[in-house]
Amino acid sequence: MTISEFLKSIGVPDDKVQDAEGKMKSYLDGDYVTKARFNELNESKKSLAEQIAERDKQLTSLKKSAGDNEGLKKQIEDLQKANKEQKEAFDNQTKALRLDTAIKLAIADSAQDADIVSGLIDKNKLILGEDGKVTGLTEQVEALKKGKAFLFKSSSPSPQYHPNGGGNPPAANPFKKETFNLTEQGRLLRSNPEQARAMAAEAGVTI
Repeated sequence: MTISEFLKSIGVPDDKVQDAEGKMKSYLDGDYVTKARFNELNESKKSLAEQIAERDKQLTSLKKSAGDNEGLKKQIEDLQKANKEQKEAFDNQTKALRLDTAIKLAIADSAQDADIVSGLIDKNKLILGEDGKVTGLTEQVEALKKGKAFLFKSSSPSPQYHPNGGGNPPAANPFKKETFNLTEQGRLLRSNPEQARAMAAEAGVTI
């Protein structure tokens, strides 16, 4: 199964597949799950399904020919149960991978930290349909954006401050020792270099 086919199987619209595939590849090459590991799981599941189907077929045939041998029947039933449990374990593993991937894609562009946000998603409330679409994810992400907005990137640019009027200055001078903040300094330097130089000068810093 290719990445694009996988994305379609979890419900990504056709017109979004190309963009999502690029994001997916970055995740597969990163910390979430390596591409090799994804392919390994995919191939292992296919191989396991084939092996279990063949074993079940053989066991069913053996059970029919076992006649009244209760001991042999019991062994066969135990093996069938083990096959079923093994298949369910792989199905659950595949479902978990699909849900994790869907969550990462859903928050890729908006979360400050994808790992933290994905950890707040209640997977027990998500429904993975037969067509691969995940129901309930969008609602949970939107609820987090409203209830824990600080975990997400701002969708609108911060207002710029101009010494001669317009906009609001930061609540604290990020160049001062007591309120030193590299992140805010960088934002100011990008959005309003004039303001950044003025505030740095106020703190006794030359930039």
